[in-house]
Amino acid sequence: MSDTCVALFSPFIPCGVWEAVYPFEGLLRNRSEVTVDIVHGDTQGQSLPVLGLAHMLGVELLPRIRSWKDLTFCRPGATAKYRHIDPLFGDPERDVIDWRLTENHRQDLMRVVLPIREGRLSPAALLRRLGNGSKRNRVSQAYRELGRVMRTIVLLRFLSEPEPRESIQSMTNEVEAFHRFGNWLMFASDVLQDNDPDHQEKTIKSNELPANRLTFHTAVDITSRTRRFGTWHLDMEPPENEAAGRLRRAA
Repeated sequence: MSDTCVALFSPFIPCGVWEAVYPFEGLLRNRSEVTVDIVHGDTQGQSLPVLGLAHMLGVELLPRIRSWKDLTFCRPGATAKYRHIDPLFGDPERDVIDWRLTENHRQDLMRVVLPIREGRLSPAALLRRLGNGSKRNRVSQAYRELGRVMRTIVLLRFLSEPEPRESIQSMTNEVEAFHRFGNWLMFASDVLQDNDPDHQEKTIKSNELPANRLTFHTAVDITSRTRRFGTWHLDMEPPENEAAGRLRRAA
């Protein structure tokens, strides 16, 4: 879903599947004029292989973070010390970025990314392989190491900058509001009543289209009515996510 409240793609994901592997596949197949530089994700987006692959694809992934106390800030080197935030970082002997690993497998990382960009390799299939954490797969370990770097950067930005916190919260809430709007719009019932995956995906996509059209129609109606009031004040605050959902349904 873009920042203009338009759903770009809605793949069907069966139960029990790691949902973090699907956003990149939808983005690479996107044929709209919308260019994606930043992707906000749910809590599964904080996975190390996903963060590493996002960086290699040139996408800034900002996931919603949970279980902060269980996450480790990695040090760039064993001798790296910080005056005020050093307790946030892990053990200087264990939680240190292995830069040599990523450097030695730099070409392997690029060999994986290039076929993904050309559409020859599915990101979902690749991330399922990378997500098993096998120590024998050095490419998987290199992606996880790169993911440790990116997750530490995201955590530090989340702590020090208010903008990422606000954008992550706002965009994830907006997506959830769109899903609630789609469920409200679903004909007859918001439950998928067919066990055929193809029919289920058709149902999701056929619900996405009228939801997008009705959102656009609501924006047109609100714009036409506000023009009747005369001067439009540019300093007006945008509606909150809950209020925006009520505006969709009211129109």
